[in-house]
Amino acid sequence: MFRPIDTIIDRITMYRLVLYYLIGLVVAAMALGAFGVVPYSPIAIAYSVTVLMAVSWAVNKVFGRLFNVPLNIESAYITGLILALIISPPQTGEYFSIIPFLLLAPAIAMASKFLINIGKKHIFNPAALAVFVTAIVIGQSASWWVGTMAMLPFVIIGGIIMVRKLRQFDLVISFLLAAVITTIVVGSVNGNIGSSLIRAFTGSALLFFAAVMLTEPLTLPPNRDGRIAYGILIGMLFNPQVHFGSLYFSPELSLLVGNVFAYIVSPKKRHVFTIKSVKRASDDIVNFTLEADTQLQFRPGQYMEWTLGHAKTDSRGNRRYFTLASSPTESNAILGVKFYDKPSSYKKRMLQMQPGDTIIGGQLSGDFILPDDPQQKLVFIAGGIGVTPFRSMVKYLLDTGEVRDITLLYSNRTAEEVAYVDVFNQAQSELGVRMVYTLTDKTQVPDWWQGHTDYIDQMFIEQEVPDYHERMFYISGSHSMVTSVRDLLTNMGVARNKIKTDFFPGLA
Repeated sequence: MFRPIDTIIDRITMYRLVLYYLIGLVVAAMALGAFGVVPYSPIAIAYSVTVLMAVSWAVNKVFGRLFNVPLNIESAYITGLILALIISPPQTGEYFSIIPFLLLAPAIAMASKFLINIGKKHIFNPAALAVFVTAIVIGQSASWWVGTMAMLPFVIIGGIIMVRKLRQFDLVISFLLAAVITTIVVGSVNGNIGSSLIRAFTGSALLFFAAVMLTEPLTLPPNRDGRIAYGILIGMLFNPQVHFGSLYFSPELSLLVGNVFAYIVSPKKRHVFTIKSVKRASDDIVNFTLEADTQLQFRPGQYMEWTLGHAKTDSRGNRRYFTLASSPTESNAILGVKFYDKPSSYKKRMLQMQPGDTIIGGQLSGDFILPDDPQQKLVFIAGGIGVTPFRSMVKYLLDTGEVRDITLLYSNRTAEEVAYVDVFNQAQSELGVRMVYTLTDKTQVPDWWQGHTDYIDQMFIEQEVPDYHERMFYISGSHSMVTSVRDLLTNMGVARNKIKTDFFPGLA
């Protein structure tokens, strides 16, 4: 059911999808306002949106120049739109009196990203911090007016698409379960469990918060267990009746507490990387060797968010997620990046990069890492550029001399697209890693090719991995490839907890 949707959203960057979602909510609210379904007129909503987005853009621009860092303009627009959906638009006669709130909130939000950070990474969700501070300073609070029954269908539909794009269902489910349990406990004390649950879920503030603000990647813990704990903590504090003495929690305060927790369990840092060399790894993969400004610590298979400022940024923005193809044992970081016939402005700029140029990396994350048990038998299945985390893992095992029982099934369209053969051949001879190559375009198989010329299907796996029931599977590649192989393994009887997946979002 989701595959057609996945095909579309995998070609849209995360930030652009969030922007589209928020714009859609604003448009829906204006349409409902025109018919009196929500208590704000289209003019009032447009007024609020215009002021908040303009201030967000201006403050972001000013601080970007002061600190000389590349800007993601989309993030300024996103913050402005979030504020527009949680700060009530003006009623008749309030257009001037609300101006201090509309000016101060976005200014605080954008300034906080530059002024309240550690290791060049901001700690707090900007919109949540802004409305928390304005409540204290000028006594005006966020109403979370998006939480109306009329807006609920739009919030739910867009929210599901958002969470699917971000692959954060574990976070959202843990948050919602904690919020439900807390609401039941509080409701039982007050004798109104049913009405409390109805209020929580028939309005859309809870679900909007979960889809948009809870999932902000820059303030999340980098691993699954940390995200689940983060969701549970915020869910427990989200209920407005939860309090410690005279301190009552609000959605924004619960998120700020969660942000502090996320930083404590996973300190974040932004690195400035200098290009050392640019070389072809295959016909369509380019290796960028990078030197970090400070020591980079990560686990093989993890990824980072990479910001590359450039002129005439297209609709896909100036940020991407790339897995580190290098091992932590190597002195320099390596990015293996796939390039298409019609690259984005971001990748066009990457192709122009020369030694000495810089790129910013942050938000180190990912659970696609080697299991703790070295005795666990493994199968790596890579499609195209999905081989990069396996290059990281295999190189790490080579450098540490650690022997693991691994079979790598590596699929490409043509022989020219096969990458990192030197590392894999070395691992095969020194560690016994079993390499199985296959090409899927039978019209372009060279005479010298000795590998397979088939897609990875059930027969292929049964032939090459007869003991597959004893193994843990790691799958990395395009979303369609990952989902099809995962479903194939499930149908073959492989337990879901024995399958780990990673994917690369296509042209985005």
